[in-house]
Amino acid sequence: SGFAHDVESLRELASKALAKSSQVIIDEDLRGWKEVEYEVVRDCHDNCITVCNMENFDPLGIHTGDSIVVAPSQTLSNREFYKLREVALKVVRNLGVVGECNIQYALNPKSEEYKIIEVNARLSRSSALASKATGYPLAYVACKLALGRDLVALRNTVTGTTTACFEPSLDYVTIKMPRWDLNKFKNVSNDLGSSMKSVGEVMAIGRKFEETFQKALRMVDASCDGFHVHEDIHKRVTEDRAHLEKMLSTPSPERVKYLASAFELGLSIDKIFNLTRIDRWFLVKLRTISDMSKALTPQVGLRSLCAGDLQLLKGRGFADKQIANRV
Repeated sequence: SGFAHDVESLRELASKALAKSSQVIIDEDLRGWKEVEYEVVRDCHDNCITVCNMENFDPLGIHTGDSIVVAPSQTLSNREFYKLREVALKVVRNLGVVGECNIQYALNPKSEEYKIIEVNARLSRSSALASKATGYPLAYVACKLALGRDLVALRNTVTGTTTACFEPSLDYVTIKMPRWDLNKFKNVSNDLGSSMKSVGEVMAIGRKFEETFQKALRMVDASCDGFHVHEDIHKRVTEDRAHLEKMLSTPSPERVKYLASAFELGLSIDKIFNLTRIDRWFLVKLRTISDMSKALTPQVGLRSLCAGDLQLLKGRGFADKQIANRV
């Protein structure tokens, strides 16, 4: 799979596809739109609930397995959330799905226009994230529903107090972040697209997006302290701004590192948004981390940080080592 920029690239993609299959599917290019998912369960008595909704940190155009996924969604308006939820319930009911179902949307960030990308009447990678993030045992419930049980009678085996017909409500943020190991493969491009390249993933939980994001970065790479400037990358982009803009506009496993350099160099939110199409809400949160990191200097000193300062830093996901290295 891939994206065709012109007739020649379309022919190239079609030739590769037809070498393995007798048909190709051509869809509208919606890169830059938000990608949103809902996990839905329905029983044989038409009881239907949404267990979790998630959104991709990266705009549509990157395989979900290669994208950072945030649950619950952070940038949808209340109207958008309930509109997509209502559509998800209608789709699952009209398809007659009994069990668990995942529905993926493309949402135009400039309007409420949406398109359904796919509907998976099965457990998927996103289902595992939704189950862990919410404490709702999706696999267990789906099996029971397939055997004819209903959501009202089933108990949530994780909470032990609610029925399976109860929609979880989260007061925390979870982030799924992919792991990469592309250096082990020869002739593999680092550019990300509609084909999945990640070899694993981690999940982080926190009270705030900034805290959760930095936790996830540290779990993906043990040598990483969090969202901070990487000296080798920063030195190059300081001398070559064109390279920075190219790496921001091209999705890759390294883009988060280039985002850190972009904030360090003072690029505006609008400038970075136009290059990446990452929602401004996420960019503002990352800039908050960057600004707090800049404020930590050797001149400040560890002894000058009061309990309130440390509490604020820890609440934004700064590790002890990260703070110590800055001051």
